Amino acid sequence: MNYQAILERILVAVDTASYLTPSAHVDARQRDAMALIAHQIQAPDFDPAATRALIRRFHTEGRIDEVMKLSALNVVAASPLVQDWEEAARLAGEQELAALRLGGPNLESNLASVDRHRGVLFFLQGSYEVALDYFTRAFERQRTAENIGNILCTLVRLGELAESSALVDQVRSSFPSQLVDELDARIEADPDLALLRTEAS
Repeated sequence: MNYQAILERILVAVDTASYLTPSAHVDARQRDAMALIAHQIQAPDFDPAATRALIRRFHTEGRIDEVMKLSALNVVAASPLVQDWEEAARLAGEQELAALRLGGPNLESNLASVDRHRGVLFFLQGSYEVALDYFTRAFERQRTAENIGNILCTLVRLGELAESSALVDQVRSSFPSQLVDELDARIEADPDLALLRTEAS
């Protein structure tokens, strides 16, 4: 795989976003409901069926839209207790269509979410080169610490430590301090990024 071409895409995205404040990950009107769903997914007693029911109820009540519903269902499908890759792939396709139908000012961030889900799907199955391409697409659409973190995780899995360290340096020198702080926190907390922790100190 041509890592250099992908790294050039990443660095172009970094350079063109140097003075932009990253957008919120989730539409403010849906943030509370999505936080409750995330809390349930991360709970020690996570129950996939109950969480799916909660997601669908929030959608019926109008607390989350179709795109967020499909995104949350995808997280459940790809979770360690479920690992339903076919369902995760199907939901990503549905989410993409829903995002295109919805359109509006959140279109790019909604499509970034689709790319992120597809990247996670391939990452979890060990197809790191394909995952890297999807995570790069997500970052090109939405400059966030989460998307940079996913790229770094994948580069580390691929053994590209020098490129990962260079990317951390580039982000730290050109991105807003809030995003840098978020990325530093992720590097400190994520076991996949342990080898980069000296870069965040």
